[in-house]
Amino acid sequence: MPAVIVENDTSQWQDETGAVYHFPKRYQAWLAEGTEVIYYKGRIQDKTFASARLSADPHYFGMARIGKVYADLRSDKGDLFALIENFTQFEGAIPSKINGAYLETIPATRVNNYWRDGVRSISQLDYDAILSHAKLLSSQADQGTPNIEGDPLTFESANEGSKSSYFGTRYERRKDLRVKAIAIHGLDCKACGFDFEKAYGEHAKGFIHVHHIVPISDFGGEKAVNPETDLVTLCANCHAVVHRKRHMTLSVDELRGMLRGRWVIEP
Repeated sequence: MPAVIVENDTSQWQDETGAVYHFPKRYQAWLAEGTEVIYYKGRIQDKTFASARLSADPHYFGMARIGKVYADLRSDKGDLFALIENFTQFEGAIPSKINGAYLETIPATRVNNYWRDGVRSISQLDYDAILSHAKLLSSQADQGTPNIEGDPLTFESANEGSKSSYFGTRYERRKDLRVKAIAIHGLDCKACGFDFEKAYGEHAKGFIHVHHIVPISDFGGEKAVNPETDLVTLCANCHAVVHRKRHMTLSVDELRGMLRGRWVIEP
């Protein structure tokens, strides 16, 4: 059955619209791979987020499909990450209530607490009713955007000084693939085990490099990238060593074989 997934303006969950949905295990049965979902936001609580929303009122704002689901490697509660496929944002907000009636059918036993759920399984009839009010924009996530800042070391190109001193080729990197790779592989280095948050604390939480196992410069053009098999998380040091020699990119196994010790002293 389809589902509605709630995305809040601020949250403890590491959601990335159109790329990854982070959720507790109690919703696992409702978010199996292939489930069609509609994105929902509740009433605005902080007006600083107004420009990032389609409406200040409760509304639906996009549709997608659940891709593969992975365990959150940092959770001791069984939390999960779902990869999001085919995300399409609506041209305008769809109100949760039209002409005085909710678009979702609320069970009589859930009248007082229905809207508290972060994921709501809905009927096909309700799903179709919501989408009947939608005007669709082209897919946001699949288009992708260059992501230089989010992937700090772009070894296939270089920049020095002013804008006019750029040389080499800059390869586009999609932010959604980076987010999905982190959800799958975690935030520790897959070569040496280094964890930025454990080493530096809250300031470094969520930081890691994402490495293309086959360098983008070897693609020979656009290529479909699977975040599970084509990407891996590495710390800055290991990522640099992998690309140390211009015409020889090391494999992660080769890199592990070179390691001589641990560089973080445990307290």
